[in-house]
Amino acid sequence: MILLLVASVSCWVIIIDKAIVLRSISRDVLKFKRLAQSIQDNIEPADFPGFTAAVVETGLDESDDLTGNETRADYRERVERSMRSALAGQVYRLESRVTFLATLGSTCPFIGLFGTVWGIMNSFIGIAASGETTLSVVAPGIAEALSATAMGLVAAIPAVIAFNKINATVKKISKEAQVAIGLVGNNIARMTFGRSLGLGEK
Repeated sequence: MILLLVASVSCWVIIIDKAIVLRSISRDVLKFKRLAQSIQDNIEPADFPGFTAAVVETGLDESDDLTGNETRADYRERVERSMRSALAGQVYRLESRVTFLATLGSTCPFIGLFGTVWGIMNSFIGIAASGETTLSVVAPGIAEALSATAMGLVAAIPAVIAFNKINATVKKISKEAQVAIGLVGNNIARMTFGRSLGLGEK
Protein backbone atom coordinates (compact mmCIF):
# COMPACT_ATOMS: atom_id res chain seq x y z
CA MET A 1 0.00 0.00 0.00
CA ILE A 2 2.83 2.39 0.83
CA LEU A 3 4.58 1.51 -2.43
CA LEU A 4 1.40 2.21 -4.40
CA LEU A 5 0.87 5.50 -2.57
CA VAL A 6 4.42 6.60 -3.44
CA ALA A 7 3.86 5.53 -7.05
CA SER A 8 0.61 7.53 -7.23
CA VAL A 9 2.24 10.67 -5.81
CA SER A 10 5.20 10.30 -8.19
CA CYS A 11 2.80 9.91 -11.09
CA TRP A 12 0.98 13.15 -10.28
CA VAL A 13 4.23 15.06 -9.79
CA ILE A 14 5.32 14.05 -13.30
CA ILE A 15 1.88 14.78 -14.78
CA ILE A 16 1.73 18.29 -13.31
CA ASP A 17 5.32 19.08 -14.32
CA LYS A 18 4.81 17.85 -17.89
CA ALA A 19 1.50 19.69 -18.22
CA ILE A 20 3.18 22.99 -17.34
CA VAL A 21 6.21 22.40 -19.57
CA LEU A 22 4.26 21.14 -22.57
CA ARG A 23 1.78 24.00 -22.42
CA SER A 24 4.63 26.52 -22.49
CA ILE A 25 6.47 24.72 -25.29
CA SER A 26 3.30 24.36 -27.35
CA ARG A 27 2.90 28.14 -27.27
CA ASP A 28 6.56 28.58 -28.25
CA VAL A 29 6.21 26.23 -31.21
CA LEU A 30 3.08 27.98 -32.49
CA LYS A 31 4.92 31.29 -32.29
CA PHE A 32 7.90 29.64 -34.00
CA LYS A 33 5.65 28.63 -36.89
CA ARG A 34 4.11 32.10 -37.19
CA LEU A 35 7.52 33.77 -37.20
CA ALA A 36 8.85 31.28 -39.76
CA GLN A 37 5.95 32.14 -42.07
CA SER A 38 6.57 35.88 -41.79
CA ILE A 39 10.35 35.93 -42.38
CA GLN A 40 11.32 38.36 -45.11
CA ASP A 41 15.01 39.28 -45.06
CA ASN A 42 16.83 38.74 -41.79
CA ILE A 43 16.64 35.80 -39.41
CA GLU A 44 17.65 36.50 -35.82
CA PRO A 45 17.61 33.61 -33.32
CA ALA A 46 16.83 36.07 -30.53
CA ASP A 47 13.46 36.75 -32.17
CA PHE A 48 12.37 33.15 -31.63
CA PRO A 49 10.91 31.90 -28.34
CA GLY A 50 12.30 29.30 -25.97
CA PHE A 51 14.21 26.35 -27.36
CA THR A 52 13.32 27.31 -30.94
CA ALA A 53 16.00 30.01 -30.79
CA ALA A 54 18.65 27.30 -30.35
CA VAL A 55 17.14 25.32 -33.25
CA VAL A 56 17.27 28.34 -35.57
CA GLU A 57 20.78 29.24 -34.43
CA THR A 58 21.93 25.72 -35.27
CA GLY A 59 20.53 26.12 -38.76
CA LEU A 60 22.19 29.50 -39.24
CA ASP A 61 25.53 28.12 -38.06
CA GLU A 62 25.21 25.28 -40.55
CA SER A 63 24.25 27.71 -43.32
CA ASP A 64 27.59 29.51 -42.94
CA ASP A 65 29.39 26.38 -44.16
CA LEU A 66 29.14 26.99 -47.90
CA THR A 67 30.47 24.79 -50.67
CA GLY A 68 30.65 25.80 -54.31
CA ASN A 69 29.22 22.56 -55.71
CA GLU A 70 25.98 22.43 -53.69
CA THR A 71 22.59 22.91 -55.26
CA ARG A 72 20.03 25.00 -53.47
CA ALA A 73 18.01 21.86 -52.63
CA ASP A 74 21.07 20.12 -51.15
CA TYR A 75 22.00 23.23 -49.21
CA ARG A 76 18.50 23.58 -47.81
CA GLU A 77 18.32 19.91 -46.87
CA ARG A 78 21.62 20.14 -44.99
CA VAL A 79 20.50 23.21 -43.05
CA GLU A 80 17.14 21.68 -42.20
CA ARG A 81 18.79 18.42 -41.16
CA SER A 82 20.93 20.29 -38.63
CA MET A 83 17.82 21.98 -37.23
CA ARG A 84 15.93 18.69 -37.06
CA SER A 85 18.84 17.22 -35.13
CA ALA A 86 18.67 20.08 -32.63
CA LEU A 87 14.91 19.61 -32.39
CA ALA A 88 15.35 15.88 -31.71
CA GLY A 89 17.49 16.72 -28.69
CA GLN A 90 14.75 18.95 -27.32
CA VAL A 91 12.06 16.33 -27.97
CA TYR A 92 14.18 13.74 -26.18
CA ARG A 93 14.23 15.96 -23.10
CA LEU A 94 10.46 16.39 -23.30
CA GLU A 95 10.06 12.61 -23.27
CA SER A 96 12.17 12.16 -20.14
CA ARG A 97 10.33 10.35 -17.31
CA VAL A 98 7.41 9.56 -19.62
CA THR A 99 8.43 5.90 -19.76
CA PHE A 100 8.15 5.87 -15.98
CA LEU A 101 4.44 6.60 -16.39
CA ALA A 102 4.13 3.65 -18.77
CA THR A 103 5.89 1.46 -16.22
CA LEU A 104 3.52 2.58 -13.47
CA GLY A 105 0.51 2.03 -15.69
CA SER A 106 1.52 -1.52 -16.51
CA THR A 107 2.82 -2.68 -13.11
CA CYS A 108 0.66 -0.97 -10.47
CA PRO A 109 -2.46 -3.09 -11.14
CA PHE A 110 -0.38 -6.23 -10.64
CA ILE A 111 1.20 -4.86 -7.48
CA GLY A 112 -2.29 -4.11 -6.19
CA LEU A 113 -3.47 -7.59 -7.18
CA PHE A 114 -0.52 -9.11 -5.37
CA GLY A 115 -1.49 -7.13 -2.26
CA THR A 116 -5.06 -8.41 -2.59
CA VAL A 117 -3.93 -12.03 -2.84
CA TRP A 118 -1.60 -11.56 0.10
CA GLY A 119 -4.37 -9.97 2.17
CA ILE A 120 -6.83 -12.74 1.38
CA MET A 121 -4.23 -15.35 2.34
CA ASN A 122 -3.74 -13.59 5.67
CA SER A 123 -7.51 -13.52 6.14
CA PHE A 124 -7.74 -17.27 5.63
CA ILE A 125 -4.84 -17.79 8.02
CA GLY A 126 -6.68 -15.64 10.58
CA ILE A 127 -9.88 -17.68 10.07
CA ALA A 128 -7.97 -20.90 10.56
CA ALA A 129 -6.31 -19.59 13.71
CA SER A 130 -9.55 -18.32 15.27
CA GLY A 131 -11.75 -21.15 14.08
CA GLU A 132 -14.54 -18.69 13.28
CA THR A 133 -16.00 -17.74 9.91
CA THR A 134 -18.27 -14.92 10.97
CA LEU A 135 -18.49 -11.71 8.93
CA SER A 136 -16.81 -9.72 11.67
CA VAL A 137 -13.76 -11.94 11.40
CA VAL A 138 -13.59 -12.18 7.60
CA ALA A 139 -14.67 -8.70 6.49
CA PRO A 140 -11.75 -6.54 7.76
CA GLY A 141 -9.08 -8.63 6.10
CA ILE A 142 -10.99 -8.93 2.82
CA ALA A 143 -11.72 -5.20 2.74
CA GLU A 144 -8.07 -4.40 3.35
CA ALA A 145 -7.04 -6.84 0.63
CA LEU A 146 -9.41 -5.36 -1.94
CA SER A 147 -8.24 -1.84 -1.13
CA ALA A 148 -4.81 -2.83 -2.46
CA THR A 149 -6.35 -3.51 -5.88
CA ALA A 150 -8.16 -0.17 -5.73
CA MET A 151 -4.90 1.61 -4.89
CA GLY A 152 -3.22 -0.10 -7.83
CA LEU A 153 -5.89 1.16 -10.19
CA VAL A 154 -5.79 4.66 -8.69
CA ALA A 155 -2.07 4.79 -9.48
CA ALA A 156 -2.27 3.09 -12.88
CA ILE A 157 -5.22 4.79 -14.59
CA PRO A 158 -3.88 8.39 -14.43
CA ALA A 159 -0.44 7.12 -15.48
CA VAL A 160 -1.80 5.44 -18.62
CA ILE A 161 -3.98 8.42 -19.57
CA ALA A 162 -1.12 10.87 -18.99
CA PHE A 163 1.33 8.70 -20.95
CA ASN A 164 -0.93 8.68 -24.00
CA LYS A 165 -1.74 12.38 -23.73
CA ILE A 166 1.90 13.42 -23.30
CA ASN A 167 3.01 11.28 -26.24
CA ALA A 168 0.30 12.78 -28.45
CA THR A 169 1.26 16.32 -27.41
CA VAL A 170 4.98 15.72 -27.99
CA LYS A 171 4.25 14.32 -31.45
CA LYS A 172 2.12 17.36 -32.26
CA ILE A 173 4.86 19.71 -31.04
CA SER A 174 7.44 17.86 -33.13
CA LYS A 175 5.23 17.95 -36.23
CA GLU A 176 4.53 21.69 -35.91
CA ALA A 177 8.22 22.40 -35.32
CA GLN A 178 9.15 20.33 -38.39
CA VAL A 179 6.85 22.51 -40.50
CA ALA A 180 8.48 25.66 -39.11
CA ILE A 181 11.94 24.22 -39.74
CA GLY A 182 11.00 23.66 -43.38
CA LEU A 183 9.92 27.29 -43.68
CA VAL A 184 13.08 28.59 -42.02
CA GLY A 185 15.27 26.32 -44.16
CA ASN A 186 13.59 27.54 -47.31
CA ASN A 187 14.09 31.17 -46.31
CA ILE A 188 17.75 30.63 -45.43
CA ALA A 189 18.34 28.97 -48.80
CA ARG A 190 16.46 31.71 -50.62
CA MET A 191 18.43 34.48 -48.95
CA THR A 192 21.76 32.72 -49.36
CA PHE A 193 21.32 31.91 -53.02
CA GLY A 194 19.86 35.34 -53.65
CA ARG A 195 23.08 37.04 -52.61
CA SER A 196 26.10 37.60 -54.77
CA LEU A 197 28.23 34.81 -53.33
CA GLY A 198 29.31 33.35 -56.61
CA LEU A 199 27.23 30.26 -56.05
CA GLY A 200 24.49 31.08 -58.49
CA GLU A 201 21.18 29.31 -58.79
CA LYS A 202 21.63 25.63 -59.64
